[in-house]
Amino acid sequence: MSQIKRIALVATTVVLGASLVACGGGQQNLKPAKNGYMQQKVVYHVNNLDSAYGAFRNVKNHLNALGDKNVEIIVVTHSKGAFSLVDGTKDKKGHTFEETIQKLANRGVKFQICANTIRGKKIDKNKINLNAKIIPSGVAQIADLEQKGYNYIKP
Repeated sequence: MSQIKRIALVATTVVLGASLVACGGGQQNLKPAKNGYMQQKVVYHVNNLDSAYGAFRNVKNHLNALGDKNVEIIVVTHSKGAFSLVDGTKDKKGHTFEETIQKLANRGVKFQICANTIRGKKIDKNKINLNAKIIPSGVAQIADLEQKGYNYIKP
């Protein structure tokens, strides 16, 4: 690589990095919440059924800390975690999810389930929780949300 190309590459990298810092990584339109936190946009990644109960508890605690109007939360499920959005499912400790999902949805939390997982795990679409939106790909959705400024949380 020529010296000029290296300089151009470094300059481009510096400009792009400064642009990301200046715009706050996609969070520039968020304002301070009354409780000292900034407003937030968050994607929770749930891909394991046995961690789903704890993840949903984290979501509830997150809402309680910021206030429902100060945080936008999307829970994206795929793989075994998608079963948390299938009505009647219990984890290994016997936890069920329907009531918790409804309470969180009432507070504005959005739930998403991966279509690839539905097909691959042969999940009956009639048993998917009514609060869940089917998306084409869980992992692609998470990456897309991160690009749109959502902070990633993996409980």
